[in-house]
Amino acid sequence: MRVLIAIPARYASTRYPGKPLVSLKGPDGDKTLIRRSWEAAMAVKGVDRVVVATDDDRIADHATDFGAEVVMTARECRNGTERCAEVAHHLPGYDIVVNLQGDAPLTPAWFIEDLVAGLEADPEAEIATPVLRCDGRALNGLLADRRAGRVGGTTAVFGGQRQGLYFSKEVVPYTGQTFADEAETPVFHHVGVYAYRPDALAAYPTWEIGPLETLEGLEQLRFLENGRRVLCVEVQAKGRQFWELNNPEDVPRIEAMMAEMFG
Repeated sequence: MRVLIAIPARYASTRYPGKPLVSLKGPDGDKTLIRRSWEAAMAVKGVDRVVVATDDDRIADHATDFGAEVVMTARECRNGTERCAEVAHHLPGYDIVVNLQGDAPLTPAWFIEDLVAGLEADPEAEIATPVLRCDGRALNGLLADRRAGRVGGTTAVFGGQRQGLYFSKEVVPYTGQTFADEAETPVFHHVGVYAYRPDALAAYPTWEIGPLETLEGLEQLRFLENGRRVLCVEVQAKGRQFWELNNPEDVPRIEAMMAEMFG
């Protein structure tokens, strides 16, 4: 199968304007968020093409400078999935299109490799997304963010066949237990990566935004609201920490994780 990775990036983020161009300090020096996300995509095996998808000249110029291929997309795209749908329209012929969101520079290559393999193995699934079981430290971090009024990571609930039931910026399912840092928990962190079959991706922009997507601000809920099967692929951390850059407060957290993992 031919696989395309698209990295949607927009400058006008509501919560964090200019986020793709924020600098992150790591053991390999200072690099922008979009560059680190592109480097994460380039490390994935079995991928035929990687592009940055944006509507902003500042992001496009910067991405071109560090060697990325750029596809310009419309400002009217309401989220990353719609932006990926436009990329797929401009670049047809791929069997799977992967959306590696530009705020997830710590995404390990095997997350995406496992995701593509999961979609290939399940012909009924039209979209696949990775989930990572939280240990106590990760869960406590999510709960601390919510207590402070911050939107941290997204959590996922799925059924016995790994079909997605719901995704939320709240911590679900509820558990009143206290977990040690290294203990397994019943909560799964949704990793912001998606793999789509082209037909489902092409249909997505034609659907109305439903109430759940509106309330949560989560693009994948549009698939569930339209009765499409979302496959949740459980991935393994293998000692790696994972966090998305959602707020300015996440910058030092991600830098600390990079220093711990790669320093």
